[in-house]
Amino acid sequence: MLDARRLGLGLLAAAVLGAAAGLGLYAWRHASGVDDGLRKARWMEDVMFGRAPIGGPFTLTDTKGQRRSLGDFRGRIVLLYFGYTSCPDVCPTDLMQIAAVLSQLGPRAEQVQALFVTFDPERDTPKHLDSYLKDFDPRLIGLTGTPEEIETAAKLWRVYYAKVPMPDGNYLIDHTAYTFVIDEEGRYAGVFPPGTEAGRMLALMGSMLR
Repeated sequence: MLDARRLGLGLLAAAVLGAAAGLGLYAWRHASGVDDGLRKARWMEDVMFGRAPIGGPFTLTDTKGQRRSLGDFRGRIVLLYFGYTSCPDVCPTDLMQIAAVLSQLGPRAEQVQALFVTFDPERDTPKHLDSYLKDFDPRLIGLTGTPEEIETAAKLWRVYYAKVPMPDGNYLIDHTAYTFVIDEEGRYAGVFPPGTEAGRMLALMGSMLR
């Protein structure tokens, strides 16, 4: 089995290189205030440079109403992504790459499970979330929960998010956008920054796959 720490270092290097080009786009694009911007920057640094523990178990509800925990996916590599279906740019871009990973793996995709945790349970109803994810790949599992449950999961994974009110009364959600990799034993193995292409993910995950 691959040493998860070695993979984490490799993915961390990829995250640092990729995030260097993307910080301007993702760090404060819709920041709702200085405090939020600073908190987001600190959390991004925690993830990129391993300055704080990342990861931990959580339980949420899938689009069929079934309670799911990370432990349910032991024995498979998990690609964990936090986002929301009304996200105008980053989320669909990254989901396309995650779907491409599953497609390019062919039969070996059975070794991988992709999870999408919504920040927006108010608008992302189970039915809507299920329909949205099927447009990318029906194997993606959407997870939702109470605001408190989602906040707990996000904090464990050092994921920043905050509502940004819009003039028309609607809102966006400012958030960090990472694809976390969890190994077959349920341990955090590394992270891909936003915009990482499927080929790069596969190259770094290759030694984890049988």
